[in-house]
Amino acid sequence: MDFVAGFFYVFSAVLLLAAWRVITARNPVHAVLYLMLAFSQAAALWLLLKAEFLGIALVLVYLGAVMVLFLFVVMMLDINVDALRAGFWKHLPLALILGAVVSAELIAVVWAGFPTATADAAVAARAMHAPDHNNTYELGRLLFADYLYPVQAAAVILLVAMVAAIALTLRGRKDTKTVDPGVQVRVKAAQRLRVLPVPPARVATPQQEERA
Repeated sequence: MDFVAGFFYVFSAVLLLAAWRVITARNPVHAVLYLMLAFSQAAALWLLLKAEFLGIALVLVYLGAVMVLFLFVVMMLDINVDALRAGFWKHLPLALILGAVVSAELIAVVWAGFPTATADAAVAARAMHAPDHNNTYELGRLLFADYLYPVQAAAVILLVAMVAAIALTLRGRKDTKTVDPGVQVRVKAAQRLRVLPVPPARVATPQQEERA
């Protein structure tokens, strides 16, 4: 076993352990921290595969922005963990069945995909390890040339999911000072300003106070 293979097994073991602790940790903050550890180990695996752009993007985007946001949200929300775990054993059989189905699909895809590798793929793999090879350029070419339509479809799906999540969580509050634009348009000019007669108030001078 060489030097790179040793690091691969170490990073993979830590990644699997962190992923397992994400779903088994009792504290939500600890689960987010384990998820950040899992992402860091995944970035290290990308670096071992000579995909520096993906590794750095994983660290900057997920560890530097998304996971920090998740951590602040989890820490600020008052989450009732006991209520969330009330139906764990009830839904465990269904979760195991779905996990087995997804695992079988992944194994089938990997098992059927590797034997179809051709000599062109081997040539492309050797070209990726050339000194003048730019994997960022190759990644951009694949995303915006060969897989442009799937990338655009995925972006639209993510946008719809984000809008739906905002719409589901955005509830009307009674203590907010919101105004209906339709009511503002229907208001007449006489209703916008109302002048009330106020009688003048007399302020007593110091001499009058002394006399009183």
